[in-house]
Amino acid sequence: MTEEIKTTALYRWPAAARFGRVVPKTKFYEHGNVRAAIREKFVDDIRRITWAYKLAESTTRLKGTDAVPEIQVFTVETKGGDVGDDLLAAIDNSVHFPIIFEVSRGDEVRMVAAHKALDGTGPKVGAYFTTAWLHADASRVTLPTAIDLPTLYESLVTTLLPFALRRGESVSAATGRMDRAHTVEREIARLERRLRNEPQFNRKVQLRHQLLERSAELDELTSVRPKTEG
Repeated sequence: MTEEIKTTALYRWPAAARFGRVVPKTKFYEHGNVRAAIREKFVDDIRRITWAYKLAESTTRLKGTDAVPEIQVFTVETKGGDVGDDLLAAIDNSVHFPIIFEVSRGDEVRMVAAHKALDGTGPKVGAYFTTAWLHADASRVTLPTAIDLPTLYESLVTTLLPFALRRGESVSAATGRMDRAHTVEREIARLERRLRNEPQFNRKVQLRHQLLERSAELDELTSVRPKTEG
């Protein structure tokens, strides 16, 4: 489920980086590795996908690296509703560059992205984070100051996070921490259901102990300052 933060504004992308190329939806599922249900959602939920901006050294004067050679901005126009993270992930997994999405419905827009690592044989896409829906005509803010494209990418994704980074923590580590927190939340909910339905006293004691352990782990994961810092 996409985490939402309601205070982030939309960015004013550099005019020199404008690309403006409409990409056929079939490009993202024609290779056969996308489930039929996802292909149907592309048809039912999305009106148009535009490769709107290409943030590269030639368009921003910021140097890229193997980890972040360029940053792409894609606009996804819906058919009046919204698009799920599964559709954004299908696009992300088919493009070998980090992507910032702007999803639009009528006169509303939200910016959404997941931290994307290009290490290994294919991209590794984390959880998605999004702004609230904002008016399409709202004033846009300038891009964060950055010394290179990796720094810019980290800043863009950081502004979407609904939590503060720990001291010295990377965006990748922070999103991994939140992924683990979500897993623990699900484990807590499962243990609470089992506790309500468990008739045996000894087993209830064991379940309560497990709940305390998971709750303590969740507190540690969601704390801005971990206990290891003292």
